[in-house]
Amino acid sequence: MTALRHPEKAHRPDQPRPRLPAWIRVRAPVGGGVDATRGVLRGLDLHTVCEEAACPNLGECWQKKHATFMIMGATCTRACAFCNVATGQPKPLDPAEPERVADATARLGLAHVVVTSVDRDDLEDGGAVHFAAVIRAIRARAPAATIEVLTPDFLRKPGAVETVMAAGPDVFNHNLETVPRLYPSIRPGARYFASLQLLAEAKRIAPAGFTKSGLMVGLGEGREELMQVMDDLRVAGVDFLTVGQYLQPTPKHAPIARFVEPSEFEQLAALARARGFLMVAATPLTRSSHHAGEDFARLRAARAQAGAQG
Repeated sequence: MTALRHPEKAHRPDQPRPRLPAWIRVRAPVGGGVDATRGVLRGLDLHTVCEEAACPNLGECWQKKHATFMIMGATCTRACAFCNVATGQPKPLDPAEPERVADATARLGLAHVVVTSVDRDDLEDGGAVHFAAVIRAIRARAPAATIEVLTPDFLRKPGAVETVMAAGPDVFNHNLETVPRLYPSIRPGARYFASLQLLAEAKRIAPAGFTKSGLMVGLGEGREELMQVMDDLRVAGVDFLTVGQYLQPTPKHAPIARFVEPSEFEQLAALARARGFLMVAATPLTRSSHHAGEDFARLRAARAQAGAQG
């Protein structure tokens, strides 16, 4: 079956995309670094979430030869209302992909590697073994690189998170995306408390490791709801929170309820820090893997400082 871009959204009425406010400025994906990054990725037949999810930071990141690998194909088995990744029947896993990701890591000279994936509900383990194979391949080819995985929720896939954590990622990331009330319309294939449990289990397995999660704002959530999610994440032991503005990919996706001003992001960051997160990144253009390497260095430093003070 050939994947359609968004067949499940075809019946939805168009939601006009509003003009971006003055404080959101996206850099055009041009420059020598962008071309070099594109060349490596195309040559190795690799997908990135930068392209597939229409990330607004692609130009900035690729110019620095930073890219977030999206493994297990470019076709997702879910149909989230916010996401630009194609939905359909995925192709079989490519057993050579882990080595190609490791090769790209070495060619791009990445010091910190972020690996994410589509949801693969069609696989018995949700793709956990493939994630582990990618981690191990990177370790073998670029042993100095730190590795961050941004996984799907592995819903109803017993043992999946244990398989991923056994490979030893430096950061385990899973995004809650939004508040529980909006899950039925924004993230209908997921379950809020299952995602929280996934993060808690990753921390239980590797308490010395780092866990991370991200939220979008501007979908109609309330301030009190966001604070409750922050509290839930801290109970789950999550170390690092990212918060960014939702940007509607196409007229068929969920509409933007409002643009959150930079001053409100500063307030949300302060609320998150007060709850004990080691690291918080909250700006309109914040995304899970944006500045991930720099943030990881600060995260380690924050833990070291907290340990020294304790």
